[in-house]
Amino acid sequence: MHLHVSQQMRMSQQMKLAPRMIQSMEILQLPMLALQERISQELEGNVALEQVEPGQDDGTELSPTVNSDDEVDPREDMLDRKPLNVGDEKTGSSDDWQRLSVMESSYNDGAENEYSSSTFSAPRSTGERDRKIDAMANLAARAESLPDQLLHQWSFAEVEPQIAAVGARIITYINDDGLLSADLATIYEQNRDVPGFEISPALLEQALEQVQRWLEPPGLAARDNRESFLLQIDALENAEEQSEHNWDDVRMLIKDHYEDLLQNRLPRIAQKTDLSMERINAAIELMKKLKVNPGRDLVDVEVPPITPDVLVEYDEQTDSYVAALTDGLLPTLRVSPRYEAMAKNKEVESATREFVQNNVRNAQWLIESINQRKNTLLRVVNVVLARQREYFDYGPQFLKPLPMIEVADQLGIHVATVSRAVSDKWIQTPRGIVSLRKFFSGGTESDTGRNFSWDAVKAALKEIVDAEDRAKPLSDDALATELKKRLGVDIARRTVVKYRQQLNIPPARRRKIH
Repeated sequence: MHLHVSQQMRMSQQMKLAPRMIQSMEILQLPMLALQERISQELEGNVALEQVEPGQDDGTELSPTVNSDDEVDPREDMLDRKPLNVGDEKTGSSDDWQRLSVMESSYNDGAENEYSSSTFSAPRSTGERDRKIDAMANLAARAESLPDQLLHQWSFAEVEPQIAAVGARIITYINDDGLLSADLATIYEQNRDVPGFEISPALLEQALEQVQRWLEPPGLAARDNRESFLLQIDALENAEEQSEHNWDDVRMLIKDHYEDLLQNRLPRIAQKTDLSMERINAAIELMKKLKVNPGRDLVDVEVPPITPDVLVEYDEQTDSYVAALTDGLLPTLRVSPRYEAMAKNKEVESATREFVQNNVRNAQWLIESINQRKNTLLRVVNVVLARQREYFDYGPQFLKPLPMIEVADQLGIHVATVSRAVSDKWIQTPRGIVSLRKFFSGGTESDTGRNFSWDAVKAALKEIVDAEDRAKPLSDDALATELKKRLGVDIARRTVVKYRQQLNIPPARRRKIH
């Protein structure tokens, strides 16, 4: 075995992203709410970044010295500590990260001491109520989870201790839809060897029956939707306000003909039961009172708020659509003239001056990144308005294909920049609030040379299905033929099936009304 050591020289090109470019890409990709949170964090952590209050002169020069009677920014306490080169192009050493940890902990401790609960509990000399405490008191309490609510209900059940213990274990297997996430055999196998916990298949069946009886709303803890429907029917029959309805046909259809009911095979049900179609349709209409997911009544669905990044309005004078950014929701930022002057003052201690210089530079980068985000987003939206004019005039069926690479070439930017600009962004238009990403999709060309996006084809498909005769619904082949007639595009049957499933449109057999 021969070993040798040698030296070689090699030239290569590498592309590395500077921290400034990384920050710019992050800011560009943030939606409005996330950008507001990011700005709030920067305002708290950067002494050189400040918000311009309404009526304040943006160019006012502040004195770098502070009188004893002036209010001191609590962030200035960081200047008394050994500074860290935050935002420097070079990677910080381990000592830098240690200083950063000490600085953050010290600043957090100071903030907690300044705004501690003891401070709030002390009466104010002016006698005024604290607005922060009032706002916190008016916040809605966090809702209980579904298992917690059900366990609270179960605690009032008048059952034997063994049934109560097994029933509480069963409740932990109930999902947000209100159904059991595991069968009784699985529940038994997973709990049979628990020390001090007595369980058997018979005891499990008894406990499940009691759980289904005591929990509200009816239909909870069912093993499947069929059992849930039957439990709800029993509860509705016992209710006085529902006594005028006849649930016998509904129970029989769900109990004995559930699969035929799901597949809309009503004539087969009529042959097996000797029921008329009128009685079957009346029973199906009564089924609308049943809930598919009874547990959802107890679960608060958190819908994330949507704040549009762009507003689009129609200008009658110019006969065009005009876009404007919702930048009024963002605070006006500037680099503090006070700390900017301190960064240039050579009389300041070198370590402190270097710390302030880094913060000034980070503040400048943030402001430039936000301005660049506004400029890029507005340029992209203007291209969308010019290309998708027919969409805003006539509706989704006139949406045209618009690849991102085409927009990137038109604006002279990278396609990744366009992708970040439209990511998680919403645009408020005369046709409602829509995702900006919606306007960027592929498409196809009709016989007449007209371009249609795939979303336009889906919109046309939905309109055809909504207008069809439900007594004779169109098959997938017939839907493809109708699309050919309406748009002049050739769509394969499998593509029609895919789009129909994406639109949650059932097949023709299940859409038919008997």
